[in-house]
Amino acid sequence: PGLAVLAVRASRLPDGVRSLEALTGALGPVDMPAADIAPDDLAMILYTSGSSGHPKGVPSSHRNVLAALLSWELDRNILALTSGVEPVEPAEQPGTLLAVPLFHVTGLNASYLSSYRMQSRVVSMYRWDPEVAAALIDRERLTSVGGPAAITGDLVRVAQSGRFDLSTLVAVGGGGAPRAPEQVRQIHASFANAMPNIGWGMTETNAIGAGISGQDYLDRPTSSGQCSQVLEMKIVDESGAEMPAVQRGELLIRGTSVFAGYWNLPKVDATAFVDGWFRTGDVAYLDDEGFLYIVDRIKDLIIRGGENIGCGHVEAALLMHPDVHEASVYAVPDERLGEEVGATVFCSETLDLEALRQFLAGHLARYEVPRYIVRAAQPLPRTPSGKILKRQIRETALADFKR
Repeated sequence: PGLAVLAVRASRLPDGVRSLEALTGALGPVDMPAADIAPDDLAMILYTSGSSGHPKGVPSSHRNVLAALLSWELDRNILALTSGVEPVEPAEQPGTLLAVPLFHVTGLNASYLSSYRMQSRVVSMYRWDPEVAAALIDRERLTSVGGPAAITGDLVRVAQSGRFDLSTLVAVGGGGAPRAPEQVRQIHASFANAMPNIGWGMTETNAIGAGISGQDYLDRPTSSGQCSQVLEMKIVDESGAEMPAVQRGELLIRGTSVFAGYWNLPKVDATAFVDGWFRTGDVAYLDDEGFLYIVDRIKDLIIRGGENIGCGHVEAALLMHPDVHEASVYAVPDERLGEEVGATVFCSETLDLEALRQFLAGHLARYEVPRYIVRAAQPLPRTPSGKILKRQIRETALADFKR
């Protein structure tokens, strides 16, 4: 009560609400106030998506944010030096299609703020529409676009229609969750000059962590890439001992882009950091060449008759099928085993679910194959930042199972 409400975007203003545009326009030109800013002063507070729990405030300093912005350029140049393959430079001023929210670290840091460093134009979309996106890329001659798998999958389908000129694109990026390997191949095949890329990062790391693109990504479509030059990462077991290559454990990370602690959550901080290393909560492994593979979330487990089953592991197997576009795996209560494996998939209408189970039997242990599979008629629901709303999907599926 008593708080002033300003509308940033509204077709009609509710009673008592003022337009931000009208308010700032009435002020006229205003000089920015002088400010003495130190590198470790607070720059921003973003919030985690809350897809698996309550959102947490993540404060970042100016040093954290700038380290992330500079790291993308450094990683790009290091890759060119080590691979001998120079990145494709657009013939015109580069332009980015910003199709993800600015309250998320991908939209704000990886897309918007990084465009300043690259002197790139930014074309923003208020709401995702693949037809509108393709028309914008065509009209504005944009060179890059990024987003979760649902967005890039939509864009692939529009590109395959041949109704738009998308030849100026040189990069189709991703993040938030792994793409299906088939989508990686389709991106390479569907755009004349664009190569797919993807990165792994968190709000807590200011969106950087690992990245992979081009032929490396085509050869390793399930990998999140190699560690950023400004960070360190390691895989540890439950005792904290570092694991050798290809052995799974929890991913820990540290470096100049990593935040110092959550906003007003000291009890969470006490378990989130170990000797200066941030515990990501991701189960992962590094191969012999240092490529990172995210396998699961530590807490995202199904315990079936005493056997631990990683939901991400089963989701990855589902996404290997070329007719499965999106997948969410969850626990279904079972009187005898405690929990059974359930899955909701957005897939081709012609895909037979029993045939899908037979496909999975070639990639999973027998007890890991979902007993329950629900076919979704629409793409799976996601948070505004693109993460699949697993709890909502599970609740809907469990309600259907009880009918």
